[in-house]
Amino acid sequence: MTPGGTGREAISLGGSPGGAAPLVVLVRHGETEWSRSGRHTGRSDIALDPEGEAQARWLRHRLREWRFATVMVSPLRRARKTCDIAGFGRAARVEPDLQEWDYGSYEGRTAEEIREQRPGWTIWRDGVVGGETAEDVARRAESVLASVRAAGGDVALFAHGHLLRILAARWCDLPPVAGEHLAFSAGAISILGSDRDAPIIWRWNDTSHLPAGDHRW
Repeated sequence: MTPGGTGREAISLGGSPGGAAPLVVLVRHGETEWSRSGRHTGRSDIALDPEGEAQARWLRHRLREWRFATVMVSPLRRARKTCDIAGFGRAARVEPDLQEWDYGSYEGRTAEEIREQRPGWTIWRDGVVGGETAEDVARRAESVLASVRAAGGDVALFAHGHLLRILAARWCDLPPVAGEHLAFSAGAISILGSDRDAPIIWRWNDTSHLPAGDHRW
């Protein structure tokens, strides 16, 4: 986690943030009952819990000074509600490719429950049954990134943990499974950009806007 200010000016890009290359702000939705208990939440349309709504209000404070050329949001209500509470609901474009990984028959199950049947299982190495592969998710992420690159300014994406981790990996020209190493907490933000034309991660899993002790998965 890297402490930050409330907008673009908090990112130091060669001493000239105002003239810097566009940034991509990734926002993971706030907490839900399922995310709190570690259940895989793909296409199930689970609402934010009260803590998740509170996290979204803190996001509103954090992002209030940022001016985005484009805001995109997953159609799933946990992301849309986060976007709305954070103050971007009217400006946001619903983007189906921002939906979370389709976990197939693993939907609603925790990793521990899955490992009872498949010892040592990880989603990154072993995938899911009856849903998407990591490569499938990456193709959707790359479609979103094509729109991001055409936006002509800073972009905000309100979406989901696994999808955003894979999107960040692809931004950096890394394989989708590199997302395994990019943990992303509920209500956190991350910032992608470039340095001398090389795609980079400027900030990752930043929860400094949340109250102390409220840095949850």
